[in-house]
Amino acid sequence: MKWIKAPEELKALIEKLMQPIDSEPRPMFGYPAYFINRHLFAGLFQDKLFVRLSPAQVAELRKAFPDLSSLEPMPGRPMKDYTVIPTSLREEGGKMARLLEEAATWCRALPPKAAKAKAARKPPARKKAR
Repeated sequence: MKWIKAPEELKALIEKLMQPIDSEPRPMFGYPAYFINRHLFAGLFQDKLFVRLSPAQVAELRKAFPDLSSLEPMPGRPMKDYTVIPTSLREEGGKMARLLEEAATWCRALPPKAAKAKAARKPPARKKAR
């Protein structure tokens, strides 16, 4: 499967929407992503904008958008905690900003994720003398 680049206008949109939200921007899979307490909170994947929502938030959003889907970076392997935002909702700046703030509040309530220990570097293998 070949991945496509995120559209520039979508990159600009998420950057603008994320300005008032205290989060850590880091690239993930080459796409913009934002983290709160080391938890992936929101980002882009190809031409999709996704956020991490509580089950209650997903249920509420599903009332307005019955075909709501989970982020699925690999076919058959959905990331159930991450919801793809419908294009029509992305175009409603005020609603989108509120949704991101609600998602940020949800992620701030999660216990901080522990940092992974860095793997010890192995010394280079020695060449055998002939």
